[in-house]
Amino acid sequence: MEKARRVLLLILFVLFYVLLGLSKALESPEYAVVHTESEFEVRLYTDATWIAAPVTTELSFQKATFLGFRRLFQYIQGANLNWTRLEMTTPAVTSIIPEAGPLHSSGYVIGFYLPAKFQDDPPLALPELNLKTYEWDSHCVAVRKFSGFATDDNIVKEAKKLATSLSRSPWANFTISGSEYAYSIAQYDPPFRLIGRVNEIWADVDSSKISGCGNGGKAAY
Repeated sequence: MEKARRVLLLILFVLFYVLLGLSKALESPEYAVVHTESEFEVRLYTDATWIAAPVTTELSFQKATFLGFRRLFQYIQGANLNWTRLEMTTPAVTSIIPEAGPLHSSGYVIGFYLPAKFQDDPPLALPELNLKTYEWDSHCVAVRKFSGFATDDNIVKEAKKLATSLSRSPWANFTISGSEYAYSIAQYDPPFRLIGRVNEIWADVDSSKISGCGNGGKAAY
């Protein structure tokens, strides 16, 4: 029964993405590019409200992302105290939280950017979904793009590539060592898209002393 329910939710999720993709572009958080290099760029994101699904029972990034987004999908389909449906946004962002999982392994937080219509007053999620709204303060993020599907194997490799690129750049000393999460994976495409997929590795940048990078804040879950 549970397996059939998961398959049905996945089918609904795919159909929902297809219909939205045919009708109009999806909303995304606003940002400005403040620095560009060959292998990464630095963006200044504006203040925004997100809703997040923590997952601390799974070791796998892929499984955690599926489980977390399934709860978020239920929320945007009306599983909230207002029974309100929200439009899909992009990207879906999975943040890796060091030592938040079982036996001091990594835990995960899957984030959904709330549409502009609900930024100031988002519907409250049903308690059983265990979702939490949080404020994404304006701050800078170092971003590396990569293609294909984001998997447990390649996200680590891509994160290492971003770290290497940053270490060789003027931004070497500006990553946030005290951030709540190690890095994040942003996925922009629905699961049915097989080619031309866009993913990104995000790492917070300590921008308090850098002109053009806002107030140096970061996401707070």
